[in-house]
Amino acid sequence: MLQIVWFKRDLRVQDNEALCRAAEHGPVLPLYIVEPELWQQPDMSARHWAFAREGLLSLNEDLTRLGQPLVIRRGTAIEVLKALLDQHPVAGVCSHQETGNGWTYRRDQAVADLLRGRGIPWRQPRQHGVVRGPIDRDGWSRQWEALMTAPRLMPPTLRPVAGTDPGELPDWPDPDMPEDPCPGRQHGGRAAAEQALHSFLEQRGARYHLEMSSPRTASSSCSRLSTHLAWGTLSMREVLQATRCRRAQVKQLPKSQRGAWGRALAAFEGRLHWHCHFMQKLESEPRFEFENMQRATAGLRDEQCDPVRLRAWKTGNTGWPLVDACMRALAHTGWINFRMRAMLMSVASYQLWLHWREPALHLARQFVDYEPGIHYPQAQMQSGTTGINTLRIYNPVKQSLDQDPDGVFIRTWLPELGGVDTEWIHTPWLMPEAVQRECGVLIGRDYPAPLVDHEAAARLARQRIQQVRRTSEARSESRSIYDRHGSRKRPQRSQRRKLQQPDLFNDGS
Repeated sequence: MLQIVWFKRDLRVQDNEALCRAAEHGPVLPLYIVEPELWQQPDMSARHWAFAREGLLSLNEDLTRLGQPLVIRRGTAIEVLKALLDQHPVAGVCSHQETGNGWTYRRDQAVADLLRGRGIPWRQPRQHGVVRGPIDRDGWSRQWEALMTAPRLMPPTLRPVAGTDPGELPDWPDPDMPEDPCPGRQHGGRAAAEQALHSFLEQRGARYHLEMSSPRTASSSCSRLSTHLAWGTLSMREVLQATRCRRAQVKQLPKSQRGAWGRALAAFEGRLHWHCHFMQKLESEPRFEFENMQRATAGLRDEQCDPVRLRAWKTGNTGWPLVDACMRALAHTGWINFRMRAMLMSVASYQLWLHWREPALHLARQFVDYEPGIHYPQAQMQSGTTGINTLRIYNPVKQSLDQDPDGVFIRTWLPELGGVDTEWIHTPWLMPEAVQRECGVLIGRDYPAPLVDHEAAARLARQRIQQVRRTSEARSESRSIYDRHGSRKRPQRSQRRKLQQPDLFNDGS
């Protein structure tokens, strides 16, 4: 009797529990379903598919070496599974649990109904520390640790499934998918994932904790594993165990040779914990993709975003150089570091007073490492709608001065400001007219003036949100939200405040 292994966002054979468990029960048909409707969703983009497709090609090579190539089918999951169930004697279906978007949630409900009606069990092991169903937040960290420290699973040998056409992986999942050039994005596949992990732990990560905040240094000093974790070309368990192995090696070195590795790796491991913590929020309450976490803040902002402000923010034309440089870098590479992600969302939500939903969808399409379970709780956290997090209203000028003091990153992505002196690069709208003419940059013609006074807009935003938070209704709701979603981890006192309010906006930094 055949076992179907349905690959989704777990594009690997290494440490793949769904594959290993299925192989214990009989011949395996490894399946990937190209679902056009999924790729039509407003949070999906061609850059996601390009990365996933490279991962699928790599996965197929690995499965072929194990004995059975990946089977590709295009259509709805219900149509594809029905056809396979009619064609083969199927004893079970196995796939990893997925904390996806609302569309995949409804899709999985329909698949569960189909399989239940056919009397076919659907096993869904965990690949993250996320718990499905009722959870005990007080014991959540312990179960996470148990899962992540369990032995990694080796790929099984597979028997060929006779009479099954493997199909072909299409260039595009849907012919109407909008083009989305992203020339600087990371490449997918297992080899790229292993290379990124090795280079980070052995070389690039030595100053991770010191250089992860600046967009100038983060692209090399950050792990760059978030995309591989999001699409499953690496497992979280592989990354954690490799990190702890490296930490143990560093501790054995003479102090003169350790450098900053100890602190860097400790900081990185902390981010791995937060990865699953945020995913758990969306798993427990899927409404967070669409509704304010704190219902008392509903109606605070108009759900119909100001189109002029939204477009300026999307295209990197707000008039705040670091904000615009980050948005243009993101469009080109599909990645920006955590602090700049938080700043982009903060500026959209506070200074521009846009409802978080449309900016979140835009960033989801831009981030090649888009992970729904992290993305939507974080978008709300940076917008002040969670009810349990301190308001973080990023000052775009202060961030510019702190993270790109010489304006190198700004000039890289805003060539129109290339002639502006460092004295004015962070606030070009303040340049006297004579200076503008001298450097060849006229504000309002060559580069836009800021959409609003960022300081005045931030003060007004804070007043509006605090006014809501002071109500008895909001305070009562905040306590309930914390009981359900707040972190229970008790770090050392010196680290507690920092860890309780992480800047994480992707999974792996």
